Amino acid sequence: MPGEFVGKIVVVTGGSRGIGRSIAAAFAREGAQTVLAATTQKNLEAAAAAITALGAPSPAIVAGHLGSMQACQAVHGLVKDKFGRCDVLVNCAGATKAGSFVDQPDDDWTDGFATKFFGAVRLSRLFWPMLKEAQGHVVNIAGGAGRTPDATFLIGGSVNAAMLNFTKGLSQLGKKDGVNVNAILPGMTETDRVLDLIQQRAKATGASIEEARKSMLEKSGTRRIGKPEDIAELAVFLCSSRASHIQGTNIAVDGGATSGMY
Repeated sequence: MPGEFVGKIVVVTGGSRGIGRSIAAAFAREGAQTVLAATTQKNLEAAAAAITALGAPSPAIVAGHLGSMQACQAVHGLVKDKFGRCDVLVNCAGATKAGSFVDQPDDDWTDGFATKFFGAVRLSRLFWPMLKEAQGHVVNIAGGAGRTPDATFLIGGSVNAAMLNFTKGLSQLGKKDGVNVNAILPGMTETDRVLDLIQQRAKATGASIEEARKSMLEKSGTRRIGKPEDIAELAVFLCSSRASHIQGTNIAVDGGATSGMY
């Protein structure tokens, strides 16, 4: 409904670039006050300036590595002190690495779970009382590898599978407390993140970057690479009154790349 998000507080992690930035911009265009959290201050400032230029409310920003409890607490503290409420939490932060399993160091696994999975867990727990009071929404941005494992993307697949389980489980509490919890699984999407993954997969398989890109497209069987806006539009819909009966779902936005039934 027009104006539905005016005055609402929407927290988007990973909001400085790519899918997270597009999600934040989509909510801001609907009148929401956005809060962007990411690692790099410079990128956050650029994202905030771009969103403000749309004529939307100027986003609040918080820089910090969301793989740590301290950074998660800083995001929660700013929102609590500045706004006193949270209507939507979008957990989009985290970039797990692709590569050859035998060559990937332990730190890659630890960092992959720390930012994407534990960051989402901690922020959901911290914001839950506010979300319960607002009868709000949690949207977790996971990935198709959580359903379709890939030998060159084992970290991402494992982290995303955990995200999907967490989403479904948390939605059971959401039913009791009045908080809608859902996940979106983007497919191959035009972001800097995808370029990094293509380079990592090329190195792992000994292929050129162009060969790795072509292989990923052929494997997906899709007509085009997705755009961040494809995911953003669904995120806004899931948090609208029109989607009030959608709870505990994991929805792929991948052009049909996921061939399984679930």
